[in-house]
Formats: sequence, C-alpha cells, structure tokens
Amino acid sequence: MRIHIATDHAGLDFSTRLQEHLRSAGHEVVDHGPVEYDPVDDYPAFCIRAAQAVVADQAAGVDALGVVFGGSGNGEQIAANKVQGIRAALVWNLSTAELAREHNDANVVSIGARQHTFEEVVSFIDRFIGTPFSGDERHVRRIRQIADFERDGSLLPDPRA
Repeated sequence: MRIHIATDHAGLDFSTRLQEHLRSAGHEVVDHGPVEYDPVDDYPAFCIRAAQAVVADQAAGVDALGVVFGGSGNGEQIAANKVQGIRAALVWNLSTAELAREHNDANVVSIGARQHTFEEVVSFIDRFIGTPFSGDERHVRRIRQIADFERDGSLLPDPRA
C-alpha cells in the first residue's frame, strides 16, 4: 500500500520513525513534509498535499491511505478534510482507529504526536491500515450523503419541516 505522510514540527520525529516502520512492513511511503524541524512551520500545505495525493492515487486505482501528525492532530485533520474526497479521522486509541476504517471508510488518519508514545502511534496506524471498510449499507449510505454535500451542498430533507 502507498502511504502519504505529512506533519508539522511537533510530529516530525514520529513521522521519520513511522516511515521506517511502514517501509519495513512493505509499504511505499511518500513524505509530504516538512523536511526539517522548524518550530513555526505551517502544516496546512503539507497535510493538504498528502490528502490530495491520497485522492489522486485512489482515483487512479492505487491502494493508498494518508497519515497526518501534529501536536494534537486536530489542525492536521481539519486541513486534510478540506480536500474533496478525504475522510480524515482523529484517532486516539485502537478502537477509534478501527472504527474510522470500518464505519467511515476513512482514508486519512490524524494523530496527536504530543498525546501518545511512539509505540501507541504505531499500533493505531497499523490497526487503521489493517482494518478494511465493512461495506455495510448504512455506512455506504452515510458516506454517500457526506460526499453529496461536499459535491453540491445537497442534504436529505429536514424531518422537522
């Protein structure tokens, strides 16, 4: 699988170590930055480029996912989710990693590097990568509704109206 990675300065060490782990597991890793530590770097472009690459790969039939890091993972998740077709999930334990894939077919995982040990991060990402989407009709339907809104702003009728 191709894994696209991006971070900010807070996740740079984790990103470097994780890339080694993923390569040793047989994955192709594409690093979208940063390339050096800068305590005032701006992560949005890194995360957006990683997310764009995931969408492009998936559209081309390439098995690909994304990983974004930051101090909390929140801003990185928000940035990635601005890319049409991305479903980025903030993950903080094994259950959220698994459910992000099973129920939401998340294609980017976001993690707070300052919130977890490296070993925890590796376990979350390995679980995320290793968990397939369930394909259950209810989840497919909900994902389609999100994609419809993202594409053209359409929503189901308001049941209160």
